[in-house]
Formats: sequence, structure tokens, C-alpha cells
Amino acid sequence: MPDASIITTFVVLAITVALFIHGKLRIELIAVCALLALLVTGVLTPQQALTGFANQATATIAAMFVVSAGLVRTGLIQWVARHLDRLMGRTEIRLILVICLVVAVLSAFMINTAVVAIFIPIVVVLAYSRRIPASRVLIPLSYASQFGGVCTLVGTSTNMLVNGIAIGRDLRPFGFFEFAPLGLVMVVAGTLYLLATSRWLLPKRRGEPEQVDKYRLADYLAELQVLGSSLLVGKTWEQGRVSRDTGIELSNLIREGKAVSRPTRTRIRPGDLLLLHGHIEQIIVMENKYGLEMIKNVKVRDQQLRSDETQLVEVLVPPGSNLIGRTLTSSDFFRRYRALILAIQRRGHVLRDRLADIELNSGDTLLLQGQKDDVTRLMNSSHAVVTNELTELYFRKDRAIAAILLTVTLVVLAAFNIVPVMVAAGIGAAGMVLTRCLTIEEVYNAIDWKIIFLLGGIIPLGVAMESSGAALLLADTVLQPLLEWGPLPLLAAIYIVTAILTELMSNNATAAILAPIAITLAVAINADPRPFLIAITFAASTSFATPVGYQTNTMVYSPGGYRFTDFTRIGLPLNIIFWVLAVVLIPLLWPF
Repeated sequence: MPDASIITTFVVLAITVALFIHGKLRIELIAVCALLALLVTGVLTPQQALTGFANQATATIAAMFVVSAGLVRTGLIQWVARHLDRLMGRTEIRLILVICLVVAVLSAFMINTAVVAIFIPIVVVLAYSRRIPASRVLIPLSYASQFGGVCTLVGTSTNMLVNGIAIGRDLRPFGFFEFAPLGLVMVVAGTLYLLATSRWLLPKRRGEPEQVDKYRLADYLAELQVLGSSLLVGKTWEQGRVSRDTGIELSNLIREGKAVSRPTRTRIRPGDLLLLHGHIEQIIVMENKYGLEMIKNVKVRDQQLRSDETQLVEVLVPPGSNLIGRTLTSSDFFRRYRALILAIQRRGHVLRDRLADIELNSGDTLLLQGQKDDVTRLMNSSHAVVTNELTELYFRKDRAIAAILLTVTLVVLAAFNIVPVMVAAGIGAAGMVLTRCLTIEEVYNAIDWKIIFLLGGIIPLGVAMESSGAALLLADTVLQPLLEWGPLPLLAAIYIVTAILTELMSNNATAAILAPIAITLAVAINADPRPFLIAITFAASTSFATPVGYQTNTMVYSPGGYRFTDFTRIGLPLNIIFWVLAVVLIPLLWPF
């Protein structure tokens, strides 16, 4: 009969995994609650409970967020991206090839979510200029960032996490370029696969999509003409207090065929056309109350939401944004940017009710209408990515040189084992501040605290599984058949389990839970744990089959106008290819 600590650990593990898969609670909150449960029940000591925050991986990941932000803030990565236009040629195949190679290289040395956030608007604009739908290039962008991330120790947070777990179990740390031989094979194989299959497997949605259609706003937008008897004649929209009374917003005011600037502040005249946003039932009630006449059988297009002074923009909430977990009202978004929110899209589902009160998630896209000055300010925000417009390029040459030198120094120090990778990353992060590539405030904003707290809470769960004996019991009972198969089938099974769980929940959580189990299994069959940890690292860092399995997939989901099945159709065969390559090559590169 297992003792109480083992039972408690299994219960906490089962509840944690179930909540991760359910997806309704924030993952860092689940991880911290799991940590507290293990601490309160006595499974973990206070010292063990702090191993997540004191882990080398956590410190290294925080430092690498800062280094990546330094490269971004100086304008270096944007400058590189803008100068790819000539290399990309005019054909789709060449465009995909250049995107894959450049993004893979950058993602090997930067947090890949930062690379994707920069490249989304640039790739979208470059694709449309070549009359290539964004849906043909954004999945390759996401996948390429994952290809590159497995080439170095700092390419993804998962790589650093597994390295930290290995160090905590007194195993030899991974070298900076130790993943590179297998990683480069994956880059080549993944790129060739995309080039060979993109014609048939990538969705081709012609032309730039109308945002009105994409966000299915037909029932929320209507064009009404102002009658001579209207209560609004002689007043501005703000003076009429219509929005306050009905919740209906004025998207545009068209006079004599032309959209006026500052529509909410223009005095309304008979014959003006009002483009209104709200529930159709409310609009019908307002039509009668205020003396308006709905123009029948009019299909509202994007152009009617724009004018010389007004823009319609799609905005992505990137990982690490201060908008995550907050509403537009509580985040003071409206005061800062003064934009009208028309719709929110979340994993393919359009949200249009009580938009100002919806808590935002990473990967959400917002359809906004705003004055050009306000949109420009929004485009320069580090907490939102305007996906259909390019920001001005601010390239600080002197700071960019310092940033690239610091990054090279970091790589050299870590690659030649002059100092541990955590120390090298710390030197790079501190250097970004000392050379004024970043301010202290920008450092705090650069770190994705969600991942830090996730690691702080989930790493001790792995410690509890080992210290309580839960991992050993799991190996001796549930996983006993795997042990009898030998190391190669066991490696293949661990890769598959990791890949499946990564598609369902956080890649870091999957790696943190499975790495201690893999080490226990390897010890049980007298094998080196290293190849099994490599399998977990690669499987958790390359998630292609769903839009929710990896952050970069979620980021390109709405901007590309994708459906869930688009990722499965092109991503599942790629996952299988990577699994076969891993099973064949890992034992050759890291013998059992």
C-alpha cells in the first residue's frame, strides 16, 4: 500500500494535469496552487518548495527574456526583417524558404515568441504585396520558430527547463550547442517538408480578408440615415448620449459620400449616414426612438469603417502582455488609446458581447477602430501587436551594436563553458541595462512572469514525485511493460507521450512533469537518462498539430484566418516525421 505522501502526490498531479487540459484557469495559478497543496500536506519541505524559483532554469529564462528584449528594443530584429524583402523574391516557395531559414536562425538565440511577434506584421504585409494570402506563410513562420528553438540550449524555455532539472538531479548539464546536430536536421527536414507540401496542405484563402467578414460582424453593423425629424440633428453623437443609453457605438459618419473625421464630435445633419455597431435588436429599437431609417440590403465593408483620419486594425495580445488576465476597462486601454473595440477573436471563436469586460488571453486578437494618431501610439506599444500595419522603424544603431556584441559574448561564454549558461545569460541581461539598450522598467516588462511562476510552481511537483517515491512507484507498476521493451521502444513511447501532452497543455508543464519520470525509468533499466531527456525536450518544443499546443501557433491562428483543422492537416505528419527522426538519431548522438 503506497504511503500518504505518494497518494497525495498522485492526487495533486492528476488534478493539476486535468486543470491544465481543461484550460479555464491560468496555468501559473494552477502551478502555484499545486505547490501550495504539496507544501500544506507536508509532501514538500519549505526548502524543496522553493526549488522552482531557485532553479537555474528559472533564472536563465528570466535573463534570456531580457536579452531578447534588448535585441528587439534597439530595432535590430525589425531592421533585419525589413531588409529581407529582396531576398524573398516574388514566389511563394522562395518566401516560405527565406522565412523558415531566417526565423530559425533568430529563434536559436532569442525567445521564439518575441521573434514571431515581430515577424507577423512584416510577413503579412510582404505576403499581401506579392498577392499571397497570409494563410500561406504564417504557419511556416510559427513552425520555423520551433525548428530553430531546438538548435541551442537557450532557444526555448523548455530546453533551459530540462537542463535545470538535469542539474538538479546531479546530471551533467547540456552544452550550449549540444542540441544542434539533431536540431539542424529538424530545421532541414521541417523546411523541406513545408516547401514540398505547402501547395496542397496549407489553406489558400484568396486576397486580404475583409475584417467585417472575418469577425462575422454582419449582425452588429448597420447603416442608418438621419431623418429631418431625428432627435440627433444639430447634436454630436457624444451630446446625444446614445452610447451611454443603448450601448450602441458610432463607427463612422458619412456625409455626401465621404467619411468625416472625428465622427463622434461632428454635428449631425439630416441625410447623414451613421454606421452603427451593436446588437441588431438594439439598433432597431434605436431606429424608431431617434428618428433614423435603416438602409436595407447594404453590405458593410472594411472601407466604410475607415476614413482619412480613421483606421481599422487587428491587434494581437502577445505572450507577456500586461493585458493578459485583465479587461480593456481595468487595463485603462480606452483612456490610453481611445479606440473603439468591435470584436474579439479567441481560438477561432468571435466574441462580441460586453467586450470591454472580457478578460483577455494570450493569442486573442482585437478588431479596433481608432484615429490614426491613437493607432500609431498603439503600434508602438510592447503589449500589443498590430498585425495588419507596419510600425515606423526605430533603429538605434549604437545600441544595436552593443546588443549584438552582448549576445555574441553570451554565446561564446556559454558555448565554450567559460561560465555556466545561467551566468552567461545574467551577464547579457545586465549588459543590456548598463549599455542603455533597456531601462529597468523595460526589463521588468520584458520578463514573462507567467512562465516564471509556472516554473516556480511546477518544478517542485517533479521534486515531490521523486522524493516521495511516486516516480519510482509509477515506473515499477504502471510503466513496467515499457521497461521490458528496452531503451529504444521506451524512448519512442516517451517522445509520443510528451508530444501528445504538449498538444493538450503547457509545453513547460509537460517537460517538468515527465523529466523526473524519464530519469527514474532510465535508472531502472541501467541506461543513461540523457537521450530520454533529449526526447522530452524536442517533443515538448515542437508542437505542430494544434493551434493551442504551442504559443507561436496560437499567435498566428487569428491573423492567418486559420481553422483548427489547418494545423492538424499539415502539422500531424510533421510531428510524425520529427518522431521518426528523433527515435533514429537520438540513440546515435546520445547512446544509451
